[in-house]
Amino acid sequence: MGLERSGTEVFGMHEVLNQPPEFGGRDLWRDDVALREALVREGGDGFRSEVAAYGALAGGELLALSHEAHRDRPRLRSHDAAGHRIDRVEFHPAYHRVMELAIAHGVAGLSWARPEPGAHVARAALAYLHYQAEPGSSCPLTMTHAAMPVLRQAPALREWADKVAACRYDARDVAIGDKPGVTLGMGMTEKQGGSDVRANETTATPSADEGAYTLVGHKWFMSAPMSDGFLVLAQAPGGLTCLLMPRRLPDGDRNAFTLMRLKDKLGDWSNASSEVEFQGAMAWRVGDEGRGVATILQMVMLTRLDCMLGSAGLMRMALSQALHHCRHRSAFGKRLADQPLMRNVLADIAIEAEAALALSMRVARAVDAATHDPREAAFARIATAIGKYWICRRAPAVVNEAQECLGGAGYIEESLLPRLYRQAPLNSIWEGSGNIQCLDVLRALSREPETAEALRVEFDAANGLHPAFDALVAGLPDMLSAASEAGSRMLVERLALALQASVLLRAGSPIAEAFCRSRLGADHGLALGTLPTDLDDGSIMVRGAG
Repeated sequence: MGLERSGTEVFGMHEVLNQPPEFGGRDLWRDDVALREALVREGGDGFRSEVAAYGALAGGELLALSHEAHRDRPRLRSHDAAGHRIDRVEFHPAYHRVMELAIAHGVAGLSWARPEPGAHVARAALAYLHYQAEPGSSCPLTMTHAAMPVLRQAPALREWADKVAACRYDARDVAIGDKPGVTLGMGMTEKQGGSDVRANETTATPSADEGAYTLVGHKWFMSAPMSDGFLVLAQAPGGLTCLLMPRRLPDGDRNAFTLMRLKDKLGDWSNASSEVEFQGAMAWRVGDEGRGVATILQMVMLTRLDCMLGSAGLMRMALSQALHHCRHRSAFGKRLADQPLMRNVLADIAIEAEAALALSMRVARAVDAATHDPREAAFARIATAIGKYWICRRAPAVVNEAQECLGGAGYIEESLLPRLYRQAPLNSIWEGSGNIQCLDVLRALSREPETAEALRVEFDAANGLHPAFDALVAGLPDMLSAASEAGSRMLVERLALALQASVLLRAGSPIAEAFCRSRLGADHGLALGTLPTDLDDGSIMVRGAG
């Protein structure tokens, strides 16, 4: 029996009560006071209108498109109906619309299209907003953005660099001469080596054309396989070398590589990743032979920053989902958001999310200044490794805590949280796992004294602003002098917390006190939701909600 009563949905004998409304279209810029402050603080305010416009788009059209792009995953078509090998990855139209909007608004190219002071900071804000709405497509967007410093090393590849900066998306599988803009992927990892790329066995044999090589071998992971070109590492006569391999040759013919299969991944469903074999594929050298790792490392600062921004974006969206639910859901006679223990949890998530964003945007400022300020370049070098380790490590725990705020509703696919949870571990693995980051921090501190000096200057700027911060920084020299590989995770964790505290304290953030007491002192447990009970959790929640 169906009944209709004003203001109440009734199905049979069941009334639908005490359910939050749909999350709905949101303005992710308007709702994020911490982002608005960080954009100004770190020098990107000249791009405020561009970032604000994308925040409204990300929380509206992009968020809706993301559901479609994830639900209908990419599929590999190896052959056409006549039996010709085509190696084409087919995406839902929503994915292409997401890519079109993101690239047009500068997520992959603003830094290069408008190389003005603050451009990297603004582009970081765009990437953070995008990740909240559609994280899967962030892979080709990041690769395309980060490839530019590498492409610029090879004057013969200027067309590729120009078309990255054009901020135009063209999904057609044609040669780049027929396209207004391009996207880039990457193929580094092989079965036998993993992160140890020096163990790569793919060979690059010089051809008759200047700077051209033929590739024979495989890649265990090649990202975004429908990209126009791929940066790969292969063994040339002079050693491990970086090369650009186009999908289509200049005459339009398919290049000689085969997509063996698409990876069946835990998350990141809207984006394809593949295994590939090279069968004499043409590629063009970037940088000198034997300098492949050094050449590709010029991307690392940018890709690590995007890992930080992506994890910060996931935490922010998880917080938004939890706050929305708890403000509209009641239990035991009052709203969840009014219950002391739930307020403690929500405030703790808000602190973690803002601290992640604050450090990420500070690093973006260092990247922005790195070309003309050696100290900022040194800071970016060390802080990207520190930040990637810690922020990416925190994201899965934060997203899971947000799921708990929704209970079972946060574990079903109608909720956004399962997608966020599947995505959360990716950034800690991508572009070097946690151990790789920690070992890189040790290497930098021991071999590049300017990185230690950059950290000292950063910490000195916040000296005296909080006793817990001062105590932590005072103990760092002893930790550094006793640093070992086995203990490097503890060292990097302490450095990350000190950097986050330094940024928040110098910014005068309203959460700085809560961060220092709960993360640097003895007033916090190992789980989220263990903030000191005398903190003003209500004001922290309000700030988190915008």
